[in-house]
Amino acid sequence: MLPQQSRMRRPEDFRRVLRTGRRAGGSVVVGCLLLPPGSNGAVLSGDPAKVGFIVSRAVGSAVVRNRVKRRLRELMRRRLASLPGGCLLVLRALPAAAGARQADLAADLDLVIGRLLRRQVGALRVE
Repeated sequence: MLPQQSRMRRPEDFRRVLRTGRRAGGSVVVGCLLLPPGSNGAVLSGDPAKVGFIVSRAVGSAVVRNRVKRRLRELMRRRLASLPGGCLLVLRALPAAAGARQADLAADLDLVIGRLLRRQVGALRVE
């Protein structure tokens, strides 16, 4: 389970990340990352990274959607330390996530997070 302070819950946070964040996709997960304003890619001491999940009905029944969310939460709990402090990350599960093995889900999540971090750091260097 994700720590309380690392959960994204407010709809306006989801909207802001989806509209202005950098996006990267994999075969089972699409991620959107937004760094805090004025950050240079370094970890900000006081603010934890926050993660939110979107799992639509296209993924499956309520039982399947909740299982996918639990699996993603557990995988993200282990990866929170790799995210910059204060950033907001939204993960959207694709329909293929319902049938994906845990190892495939983890590999795709690592791929998406790696792409997002490279893109954000690259964008920060250009500005």
